[in-house]
Amino acid sequence: MNASDTSTVFERAARGLPVPHTPVWIMRQAGRYLPEYRKLRRTVDFVTATRTPEIAARITLQPMQRFEMDASILFSDIMTPLDPMGVSVDFKPGPVLPEPVRTPERARAVRELVPEADVPFVLEAIRAVRSELRPEAALIGFAGAPFTLFCYLVEGGGSKDFMTARSFLRREPEASQALLRTLGRSMARYLVAQAGAGADAVMLFDSWVGMLGPESYRRFVHPVLKEAFATVRAGTDCPVIYFPNRGGALLSSMRDLDMDVFAVDWTLPLHRADARLGGGRALQGNLDPAELFGPPEALLAAADAVLADAEGLAGHIFSLGHGIDRRTDPGQVARLVDHVHERTRAGPG
Repeated sequence: MNASDTSTVFERAARGLPVPHTPVWIMRQAGRYLPEYRKLRRTVDFVTATRTPEIAARITLQPMQRFEMDASILFSDIMTPLDPMGVSVDFKPGPVLPEPVRTPERARAVRELVPEADVPFVLEAIRAVRSELRPEAALIGFAGAPFTLFCYLVEGGGSKDFMTARSFLRREPEASQALLRTLGRSMARYLVAQAGAGADAVMLFDSWVGMLGPESYRRFVHPVLKEAFATVRAGTDCPVIYFPNRGGALLSSMRDLDMDVFAVDWTLPLHRADARLGGGRALQGNLDPAELFGPPEALLAAADAVLADAEGLAGHIFSLGHGIDRRTDPGQVARLVDHVHERTRAGPG
């Protein structure tokens, strides 16, 4: 169902083709807000769950069995490919790197990923999901973007400002660029391999790119992203999605990136993002995840506002502007998904 076949509503919207309704899925939709996920996780740790294809596939399918989502996203983590690249990662519960990349020598020692040899369990999980997923739903594969992975590698874990990573970028620009290129080539091959295993679309998550100013972005990150997307384009013709979280100030510098869909966080209206990108591409988003905690009528009004903002776009995929909170009521998710489908089948206005 990947390649040139655009039979799913999700794929058609990503390509800007006519659709019977606006497709909807939710970032982090397979996870801690679902009671069935929490029950399963009491029997297995996170890393084992991501590295065991049968378990990863089961978790991936959980929200699809509960909700009428138009797309499923593989249960995995952006840090998963790093261990075979020579970077150890622990989860406590967030990612912690016992030996961060803090020297030029260490930056250049990070090796490139060979997906088929290094992460075969991810590809097996994709094949397992695609064999069970209802045919009208798309399967999204994903990877972490080069700069976001760079932040974790240098910082050694999560951070509010990633000052250590951003300082290393300026103090050791050549080593930083070498590491970013390694990460870019590796994640591009990773996405191509996921598409080859059965993913109908692939997505690059750039959680921390919004911490960069335009000049630093253009100097360090943009060339790496251009090369990465070119590699993905050469390896697969499935839709490609990019999520530059809090990257609204950078969008005008991203116009020439070769992908199908920009995912937009909730801080920037879709029509403004479209203007900064020059128009002509599908957008994904961008409901604030906090809206799921309001009363039902307020949630549906907020969803309608997003749908109204999306009118006139080349294509639109409805989603949250970031990941769903673990405290979210699944009933609100069901209400939201059903409303988007019903509202858009009825037509705008």
